[in-house]
Amino acid sequence: RRRIGVSFQGGALFTSMTVGENVALPLREHTRLDESTIRIMSRLKLEVVNLGGFQDLMPSQLSGGMVKRATLARAIVMDPRLMFFDEPSAGLDPVVSAELDELILQLRGAMRMSIVVVTHELESAFKIADTITVLDQGRVLMTGTVAEVRAADNERIQDLLNRRPREVEVNVDEYLRRLTEEQG
Repeated sequence: RRRIGVSFQGGALFTSMTVGENVALPLREHTRLDESTIRIMSRLKLEVVNLGGFQDLMPSQLSGGMVKRATLARAIVMDPRLMFFDEPSAGLDPVVSAELDELILQLRGAMRMSIVVVTHELESAFKIADTITVLDQGRVLMTGTVAEVRAADNERIQDLLNRRPREVEVNVDEYLRRLTEEQG
């Protein structure tokens, strides 16, 4: 478990702790390092995600993109070999999302870690992934490279990739009839 990092969609930072304390938490919980070393390591990871100097702020003082990066710093503080991301760009504007994608790619290369990303943001998935698994209603539809997924001869995959809605039948008259029967 010490070799696995997790970056949660909402950040999961402790609001009663500073950013630096949040990043240092895994080191305090899972190592016997002295406090000075823990402070140095947590500050280094904050530097890596471009949050150097923000260690004394509270999570509530950070923007959405900064929260994502602080969460990432905490997730990599133990130098994981495997990293899980849950919707890494959720709630971010397109520019900040693209910056986060780049940061994830740089960290993957620099730290030589494997990454698993769960996302509905196709642009990010296609940029970050070597291999994509397409899920629909709990079923695996396909696993392949970005090119293979884009070229898939599967109508549902193409619907998902191109945001084509399923036909939805709305019968307002039937709804109103049932509603008035329930009221009557």
